[in-house]
Amino acid sequence: MPVSSVVTRFAPSPTGTLHIGSARTALFNWLFARRHGGQFLLRVEDTDKKRSTESSTQAIYRGMEWLGLDFDGAPVSQAANANRHAEVAYAMIVAGHAYKCFATQDEIATFRDAAHAEKRSTLFRSPWRDVTETDHPDVPYVVRLKAPRDGQTVIKDQVQGDVTIRNDQLDDMVLLRSDGSPVYMLAVVVDDHDMGVTHVIRGDDHLNNAARQIQIYLAMGWDLPVYAHIPLIHGPDGKKMSKRHGATGVEEYQAIGYSAAGMRNYLTRLGWSHGDDEFFTDVQAQSWFNLEYIGKSPSRFDFKKLANISGQHIAHTENATLLHELEGYLAIIGEPALSDVQKATFLTGAYCVKVRAKTMGELFEKSSFMFDDRPLNLEKEAKLSLGIVSIGILNELTPQLQNVIWEREALETLVGHIAQAHETKMGNLAGPLRAALSGRMASPSVFDMMLVLGRNETIARLNDIS
Repeated sequence: MPVSSVVTRFAPSPTGTLHIGSARTALFNWLFARRHGGQFLLRVEDTDKKRSTESSTQAIYRGMEWLGLDFDGAPVSQAANANRHAEVAYAMIVAGHAYKCFATQDEIATFRDAAHAEKRSTLFRSPWRDVTETDHPDVPYVVRLKAPRDGQTVIKDQVQGDVTIRNDQLDDMVLLRSDGSPVYMLAVVVDDHDMGVTHVIRGDDHLNNAARQIQIYLAMGWDLPVYAHIPLIHGPDGKKMSKRHGATGVEEYQAIGYSAAGMRNYLTRLGWSHGDDEFFTDVQAQSWFNLEYIGKSPSRFDFKKLANISGQHIAHTENATLLHELEGYLAIIGEPALSDVQKATFLTGAYCVKVRAKTMGELFEKSSFMFDDRPLNLEKEAKLSLGIVSIGILNELTPQLQNVIWEREALETLVGHIAQAHETKMGNLAGPLRAALSGRMASPSVFDMMLVLGRNETIARLNDIS
């Protein structure tokens, strides 16, 4: 089909946080649609009224916003389309592809118990499948699909290959419950058709559903979508990703401080490959992504690799974009917002802290010298480095900073001369100087800090410890 006609969708259930596995599914759909200049749609599958919540729906929106997965048009509520789903079910009855079933739950249970005892298939075969309308009783009923009994259904899957299901293994699934409400299996197909979805990219836990859903497409004479069922994500121990492995919800990863770009990069690479490329941009991912190179086996989540990729993206992110993401991180962990002065200082000094930070938390910590107010609250080790001799040397340096050219080479030369005059190495002055400027023993280069802080703030901090 023409690439411009590609339409993908992400269809989460709002019954909790946005799981990291679901986020990867959304990402794959987003990448495929964007590569082909198509549409990426969002449908909230909120038909489970007991479990679906508005807070979970909002969590889905927030998670997708943080990941940068922009969708086209307005989100679709599956529950809002219930009348349309029922309309299709009754159209299938008229066409002879569905029927009303009056069997009670007790009758179905009795049938299955007998089948189990006789060691035969427990697939329920409704006695109402071929009963004419004139012989129907005036009692509640469900609507069932009249599934084929012979032959086979082939799912032509872009990831799993051709998957064949014998039709005698399929039951006449319920389409409408006795209260007239549609079931998930019907709603998914109708919504995908009505939304023009051309490619259904989803977890392979839905693979068996595809065989049943195909019957609805065929009954209605609708074109089948292209299926691509992707393997699930496992934890480091090879078991399905869960809380025991650490964070599972997308917002938890934001609160940990991983870069959103790094998260996209890592999740893309988790189950899909482009040669040996590990680090890549969104532009590259969108131009490379295809279904052909999605693996068939589950991927194992590696937190160390995620941190490494996150750090690389932080290092390569433009300062203004990095500041925006840092502000979002501070908000989600409950830290005070940065002032305008702090923001301006960060934009100037980000170059010297972002190359060594793997998370937003590390970035914030390394940037603390830019954000802390005077007088600094010195760490214990920083205080110990500021002995009488060290303070005396810094006091000698301070007035000379008034007139020196405020450039790196000139500052290095000045500190070097001071160290030489005291018959010590310049490195021996770095500790005390670092303590005075940052209050810590671990910080960026003292000369980077001096350049970022500026002459007045640098001298003021040195005066504070004299």
